[in-house]
Amino acid sequence: MEFGSGAGGGSGDDNHDVLDPHRRKKRYHRHTANQIQKLEGIFKEFPHPDEKMRMQLSRELGLSPRQIKFWFQNRRTQMKAQHERADNCALRAENDKIRCENIAIREALKNVICPSCGGPPIGEDPYFDEQKLHMENLHLKEELDRVSSVAAKYIGRPISQLPPIQPIHISSLDLSMGSYGIQGMSGPSLDLDLLPGSSLNVPNIPYQSTSITDMDKTLMTDIARNAMEELIRLLQGNEPFWMKSATDGKEVLNLESYERIFPRVNSHLKNPNVYVEASRDSGVVIMNGLALVNLFLDSNKWVELLPTIVSRAATIAVISPGTIGSQSGSLQLMYQELQVLSPLVPTRQFYSLRFCQQIEEGSWAIVDVSYDLPQDSLFTSQCRARRMPSGCLIQDMPNGYSKVTWMEHMEVEDKGPVHRLYKDHIYSGLAFGAERWISTLQRSCERVACSMVTGTTTRDVGGVITSPYGKRSMMKLAQRMVNNFCSIINLPNSQQWTALSGTPNEFEVRANLHRFANLGQPHGMVLSAAATIWLPLPPQIVFNFFRDERTRPQWDVLSDHNPVQEVAHIANGSHSGNCISVLRAFNTSQSNMLVLQESCIDSSGSLVVYSPVDLPAINIAMSGEDTSYIPLLPSGFTISPDGRTSTLQTVHEGASSSSSTTTTGSLLTIVIQIMVSHMASTTTKMSQESVNTVNNLIGNTVQQIKVALNSST
Repeated sequence: MEFGSGAGGGSGDDNHDVLDPHRRKKRYHRHTANQIQKLEGIFKEFPHPDEKMRMQLSRELGLSPRQIKFWFQNRRTQMKAQHERADNCALRAENDKIRCENIAIREALKNVICPSCGGPPIGEDPYFDEQKLHMENLHLKEELDRVSSVAAKYIGRPISQLPPIQPIHISSLDLSMGSYGIQGMSGPSLDLDLLPGSSLNVPNIPYQSTSITDMDKTLMTDIARNAMEELIRLLQGNEPFWMKSATDGKEVLNLESYERIFPRVNSHLKNPNVYVEASRDSGVVIMNGLALVNLFLDSNKWVELLPTIVSRAATIAVISPGTIGSQSGSLQLMYQELQVLSPLVPTRQFYSLRFCQQIEEGSWAIVDVSYDLPQDSLFTSQCRARRMPSGCLIQDMPNGYSKVTWMEHMEVEDKGPVHRLYKDHIYSGLAFGAERWISTLQRSCERVACSMVTGTTTRDVGGVITSPYGKRSMMKLAQRMVNNFCSIINLPNSQQWTALSGTPNEFEVRANLHRFANLGQPHGMVLSAAATIWLPLPPQIVFNFFRDERTRPQWDVLSDHNPVQEVAHIANGSHSGNCISVLRAFNTSQSNMLVLQESCIDSSGSLVVYSPVDLPAINIAMSGEDTSYIPLLPSGFTISPDGRTSTLQTVHEGASSSSSTTTTGSLLTIVIQIMVSHMASTTTKMSQESVNTVNNLIGNTVQQIKVALNSST
């Protein structure tokens, strides 16, 4: 909230400025969020503080008594304006209600028959005159405009008139495509049916939007605007904020310079268990700026676009809907849950404000900043994180693409020890840093762009011709499979993984027994099991091993190690590893059973996800029909760099030695899901037979993987 140090109550200084045009314009003081919260708390009890109380506040908050005095004057004026606006809102709502009732009565009167003559009634009551109602609405609007102008004069910024409280859903986005290297990409619009915005993963959030008052909204707006100013300054600035890391050359935040320029009264850095993660990265994304903005402001589509990072998200309240067409000024209170694709790493949960602002034509900034709510019992995670102003700057490029600059800034408190396998991965910034956001966003947008290609990008080996509609249907089916797989790895708090006891393996096996009841999921009891191991091989080699159908018999226990053949192939990215495959196993009793598989890779990691699907279901997808009801039970692998680096010294002839860093190993998470037909319908506890089955299944799979990769570690 911004208030002039001399504003409020019609100070004579304003007239003096008019008489003396050479006098310097007054500088405005921006209060910190902590100062505003303290002042708001006092205002609730004492809206008219005496001089003694103002002096005490002055000492506590570091403000002058004059600033304290004018803040309370302005706040009282604002409250008065809010009450007047609320009264006008009530009048307008009542007027609209009466008008709707009148219209309904008029429609009913059209069908009334006179009991005397059997004809329609003669004439109408002049009360139903629409022109009269129109004049009443104009009168109310003029009264609302008057109150808003008075409030804006004292508050210092315009007040929107009755903004709608519902978010605006855009069904299609403009996607201007440039040269992509594939023939046939020229669609001007993007059908977001590929991103269905499923709400299956939305958590049960105790905090309701009805708990947010107008005063809360004012505070949220001020916090969001301050966060936006900080984000833009950090995204567009270099020294003294950013410096190159000595280990990997990436940009990291200079905390000393940051704290000096953005001091925080209640910094969590005083806690010795809190550490800071801050990074910045940029890249070119195959999607125009407004399309990206619309995706980011729809929490459901945001999860669908980035399922490997965002496990769950929901919009709690829309504080401001923003400008239609540009989304500038949109402010939302959101719940977010960010993940690493392994049960060994707890998710990071946030209540946060997401604010969008159009900087100039073709340029937007979106900021996320944590917001403390009174009900935070939801946060039972082992890791407590606070998101400092983070987000991205999106700039349109002439070829229809966008340049995205991302900054990620968190203060993290580990309530328990980080798992030994993931220490380097997390502390190096690979887990939640800006580089992962950029690389994942690039790959996901490439996938969406490939769905728009109308040329021949589908290799059909098995004699089935795939139409463009069939291709899109197959891609939607595969995406649902991947999203379900990612959501299984980090389950909600009510369905946590259980570490199995009595495991004979050197690694920890975790399992979960649950029942699906949603459309597109198998009906019955499902046993999910997962384990993470370290392999002394680069992630690219491990990924190539799993995506190659020729090496599949070496690790696929569920298919009895039978050889498989790829019968259909759909490319969904510029990298050859980004593709969707349909596989058929030989020498099996189930001739109608196929395997749907999607593999994807970027610099932050890779996935190989697969699910058994029967032949009729594949034929339905190939023909372009609806696939939402086809049941999927995905299993697969996640592969991440371990974060450890080794320095290689190289000596050039006639020159001094130089060094380079390389990743030394991979973190491989194995997830297997099987139907448990013998379990009772009400059983939620695993039997010893199930425990033994899971331990043997995971153990044998891991052993065969190590043998095939010549890794005994």
